Amino acid sequence: MTRLTAEIRDSLRQIVGEKGWIDKPADMAPYLTEWRGLLIGDAPIVLRPDTTEQVGAIVGVCAKNGLRIVPQGGNTGLVAGAVPSASGNQIVVNLGRLNRIRELDPLDYTVIVEAGCLLANLQAAAKAADRLFPLSLGAEGSCQIGGNLATNAGGVMTLRYGNMRDLVLGLEVVLPDGRIWNGLRRLRKNNTGYDLKQLFIAAEGTLGIITAAALKLFPLPQQTAIALMAVPSPEASVALLAALRPRTGDTITAFELVPRLALELASQYVPGVADPFDRSHPWYVLIELGAGGERGDIRGLAEEALAEAIENGLVLDAVVALNVTQGQQFWRMRESLAEVQKEAGGSIRHDISVPVSRVPRFLEDATAAVLKAMPAARPMPFGHVGDGNIHFNILKPIDMEPKIFQAHTVEINEIVHDILLALGGSISAEHGIGAVRRAELERTADPLELDLMRRVKAALDPDGIMNPGKLLT
Repeated sequence: MTRLTAEIRDSLRQIVGEKGWIDKPADMAPYLTEWRGLLIGDAPIVLRPDTTEQVGAIVGVCAKNGLRIVPQGGNTGLVAGAVPSASGNQIVVNLGRLNRIRELDPLDYTVIVEAGCLLANLQAAAKAADRLFPLSLGAEGSCQIGGNLATNAGGVMTLRYGNMRDLVLGLEVVLPDGRIWNGLRRLRKNNTGYDLKQLFIAAEGTLGIITAAALKLFPLPQQTAIALMAVPSPEASVALLAALRPRTGDTITAFELVPRLALELASQYVPGVADPFDRSHPWYVLIELGAGGERGDIRGLAEEALAEAIENGLVLDAVVALNVTQGQQFWRMRESLAEVQKEAGGSIRHDISVPVSRVPRFLEDATAAVLKAMPAARPMPFGHVGDGNIHFNILKPIDMEPKIFQAHTVEINEIVHDILLALGGSISAEHGIGAVRRAELERTADPLELDLMRRVKAALDPDGIMNPGKLLT
């Protein structure tokens, strides 16, 4: 790698100006640390451009001089995909200043937004135009659209609206040589060759830097119904989903499975969260229904459908939110589960997916295998059972030292991943590979798929300057 000379530093500084230049260690620290504090990198500078042209100029200088780049959004990822290595020879390019909504067209149901825009701000802009942008994550107040695209974020509404990949019409991307590809088409149909935008979605910044996107919008639901249901088992939850989809006119937007342990921890650590039932149950499902029209009674439809499910033994008890506040309380419980694991002593995490029908089998087999290896462990699987994505997280045994527990990470990962792969699953459903899952991808992926991915990487980034050490070795 070329040394970052004074001349190169001056060139980069002129591109971004003083507002986009950070080189003091204390000021750089937030950009160099994975949000959980598990990985701390190093970099000579952090650059914060505020236009696509500035990003292109930065990449052009780096490409000419062999400098490596780590693209970064909100840095809320869970696989260390947006932080530099500890080598100190990677430049961080943070896109937080590219935060404009360039155009929102209610008639076209589209929006063109820059990569640094917060997800929550895009949601609010769409709502102000009586439209819905459906991506919904626990980190939506801090994650950015570029990061959502780079990791193909999913979230709680994937069941109805799909992953981020399904919400994209076009992209603007700075390529590894500094050229800018303007693919911001808003077309619903376009069969003029390869769908190039899909190469950059989920590529984790290894093929280029996404600077803007044309995204789909949807009608804003005029009615919603939210309910928390107690169910006897994961098998019952999957059968319940299959029964409710036709019964409710396929208006289910979210269907989240939560175990008893998770509800207990959320009630203990999160203000405003409480168990709404008068007795404990082994499993719960949080469901939300949404309808675009003002006619009809979606809450009444939900109550009727749940009453039938109780009669059929799929639901043990249910509480339909009486108002917005109670619905928000139910969602606060679900969205707090990533944080409460810290309060409970930390966890070994798995972001996995299997076919929906195989979720119960996976939970049974993986739980038994983990407890055989670590009898005092506390499995806390939860997540988007509606699309087969389970966050199969293992809480630290109460009496075990954190360092000893974390030393078992690779062993537990392999146990869980081998079981899900046998069921036709994936080791990463929505968080990506980053640096954390790279070795496991090498161990588990089809060699031909790895070879094809490496060929794409070599074609677009032959010098390997884009986000080195992430996704692929």
